[in-house]
Amino acid sequence: MWGSAFNAARLVALEWPALWALAIRFVAVVPVLWLIWRWRRAPFPVGEDRWRLAVMGAFGMGGYLACSWVALAHVPSGVVALLAACTPLFVALGEAWRGQRLSASGWLGLALGWTGVATLGLLRSADGLEAAEAWGIGLALCGAFLQALGVLAYAPARARMDPWAANLGQTAVAGLVLILLAAGLGGPPPDSASPVVVLGMIYSCLVVGIAGYALFFVVIGRFGASNAAALQLMAPPVAAILGWSFMGERLAWGDLLGGTITLAGLLLMFRAR
Repeated sequence: MWGSAFNAARLVALEWPALWALAIRFVAVVPVLWLIWRWRRAPFPVGEDRWRLAVMGAFGMGGYLACSWVALAHVPSGVVALLAACTPLFVALGEAWRGQRLSASGWLGLALGWTGVATLGLLRSADGLEAAEAWGIGLALCGAFLQALGVLAYAPARARMDPWAANLGQTAVAGLVLILLAAGLGGPPPDSASPVVVLGMIYSCLVVGIAGYALFFVVIGRFGASNAAALQLMAPPVAAILGWSFMGERLAWGDLLGGTITLAGLLLMFRAR
């Protein structure tokens, strides 16, 4: 589900303005999450936790997805998925800046992760990097940074929040942010939809936005947050394989090499924790 999310988003972003597509997606998902939250009668966060959840929604979800979906109009799904998986690298840097110690193997994993990203970028540049493609790579990395910013703000309150209440709160804030971004920067809203776009939107709303998060909460409950995050390392190769096999996306050898180095570094970081 998490890997195919990038493929479904790319199907939409190639035809619709990405910011408007995201705004429509969130407007459609929020009422469903609200009904689930009401049915569960879960407590909603109060006090400082609300502000932490708002930062997570504005940056960790709204800003991250805005950058990622715009990038998907210029860069293959597998590459955007890989760069989005760099969020733990930014999180590790933020934690180190806060004074949390990182083991030697953790620093090695961090160095390997950034080496992989640099390898991908440099080899794509040597192969002829178009301006739109460079813009897409930069946006995908910016999205990973914004997601890390949201995660760092939200982390101290995570144990105090019901997962579905948190999902509703961050989705509502992200929806508001995306409506404002779409109105200011998204250009004219879409006035038609092909069957491919409709299918991509339905998949993004139901399978990714609702079922994917529900399954992720189950995984966190059974295996813990660190192991659940480590399992997300499967998303980039899944997205790359689906994009190559079903959407005709080009995967250069430099993408595979850089991706392998980055994923190895991320895995080493998770094992160090």
